[in-house]
Amino acid sequence: MSIRAVPAAVRSPIPWASPAAQYRTRQKTIQAAIERVLDSGAFVLGEEVEAFEHAFAQYCGAGHGIGVASGTDALELAMRAFGIGPGDEVITVSHTAVATAAAVLACGATPVLVDIDQAFYTIDSAKIEVAITPRTKAIVPVHLYGQAADINPILALGRARKLRVIEDCAQATGGCYGSRRLGSMGDAGCFSFYPTKNLGAIGDGGMVITSDAEIAARLRRLRQYGWDEMRKTREVGRNSRLDPMQAAILAAKLPHLDADNARRAAIAARYNRGLAGLPLVLPAARTGATHVYHLYVMRCDDRGRLMADLRADQIGSAVHYAEPVHLQRGYAEKCVLPKGGLPLTETVVGKILSLPMYPELTDAEVDRVIALLRLFCCNREI
Repeated sequence: MSIRAVPAAVRSPIPWASPAAQYRTRQKTIQAAIERVLDSGAFVLGEEVEAFEHAFAQYCGAGHGIGVASGTDALELAMRAFGIGPGDEVITVSHTAVATAAAVLACGATPVLVDIDQAFYTIDSAKIEVAITPRTKAIVPVHLYGQAADINPILALGRARKLRVIEDCAQATGGCYGSRRLGSMGDAGCFSFYPTKNLGAIGDGGMVITSDAEIAARLRRLRQYGWDEMRKTREVGRNSRLDPMQAAILAAKLPHLDADNARRAAIAARYNRGLAGLPLVLPAARTGATHVYHLYVMRCDDRGRLMADLRADQIGSAVHYAEPVHLQRGYAEKCVLPKGGLPLTETVVGKILSLPMYPELTDAEVDRVIALLRLFCCNREI
């Protein structure tokens, strides 16, 4: 028999993420942006995309922004812009969205996977150097769940070994390491605007930021068949353009990003207070970095039963990610692993659980989730 945090008569669904709630909150400005694009008649690239590229790059502290069709494309095109291709190796993690490895493989390169640190779930910077070979061309640290990877040692190693550092910022838009925005410290930063992200479109979208003007120019060619400004082909490219409708929507949301991230942090703090003392591993925040809580990920030894109880109480939850890249069919045989494998990665994936997290979540809804988890833990001890 499952537990109930509140009586059935007053239960209402709490999803683990709610892009629709954000749309409702910003509905007037989003509708105005959509109407502006429709009235303009410019439906591919154009001024809306250029304006958002500039605004987003400036927000992040980078010189250039290049809008593309998705976060996966942002990673792939960034690697291609740096000349990464067949025969090359790219060091990253297995505990990430599969898109990270998919982008490496799309370039024709090989993902070389290293383990994570147990406290923050991001790449263990101390394990990168041993994975470097003469074929290594780049390191892709993933800023996961809104948490910054330990980027300074990675940047130092990249400089020392002449490797590109391409930040995967898909889950950490607006986050900081020290005083700098994530994405602005490496050679390039890659972002996703998937609807559930901290800055989400109503559809797909992505961005590469960089302060290298030559790389920015090459990215603009690569996203559109290899054309230059005169539509003359300079190299082989593809079609990966940020849609002006999505750019206008994102531009309308961008001024609210810091406030939305602050609300996410407040929700995380409320979870931390309410769940303190329970037999759960709560998310840690890296000292000197700003965690923007794209997800609130904790660990539980009886995840399956907890998810069932949450579901019975109409509370959403999710697992990010249930299966690491190196164990997924189609990827396992194409990745390189260290001697000894990835023991921490394989340990955490069986216990992690994402609780509801989005800025529109109310304190009462957070407290309802907390109440159910406290009941769950109490019942386990009886």
